[in-house]
Amino acid sequence: MIADMILAVRNACLRGAPAGPPPATVAKVDLDRYLGTWFEVARLPNPEEDGYGRRCVDVTATYSRRLDGRVDVLNVARNANGGMRSTSVHGTARPVDATGSKLVVTFFRLFNGDYWVLGLDPDYRWALVGTPRRRRLWLLARTPRLEAADYDRALAIAATAGYDPGRIVKTQQSTAA
Repeated sequence: MIADMILAVRNACLRGAPAGPPPATVAKVDLDRYLGTWFEVARLPNPEEDGYGRRCVDVTATYSRRLDGRVDVLNVARNANGGMRSTSVHGTARPVDATGSKLVVTFFRLFNGDYWVLGLDPDYRWALVGTPRRRRLWLLARTPRLEAADYDRALAIAATAGYDPGRIVKTQQSTAA
């Protein structure tokens, strides 16, 4: 029994092993410009948003500066399969280096996750965010939808970073742009 549990944990870890070196991040993120509300335009399917009978729509992430220099994170989504009930989760992000392009986000004071900015529009209109193991990827924008050229540019960055663009799904946003 214990051997089965160890094997299951080992296999779960191996599934998340990166294919090659970690993806490159942008050279610099001005966290003050990054603050505010972002709409999730697309994502890699993940259990938090797509599993357990959920189909998250109208997903937003709002970032605000804390007095201690960290960033508050508020993720909000509606479950299209659950009567469109809204859910939210609060977290805290902190940069891990001076570039601001690699952050660690903590939820419930227990769970940490990498948050790497892989692509960023010069005017901070959209951002491509992923994890070093390529298990998570989000395309965020200041508006609910992106122009086709911007969407294609972000997907090209994702492909260069080693993500499979064919797995990326658009997020339904009912808010008009």
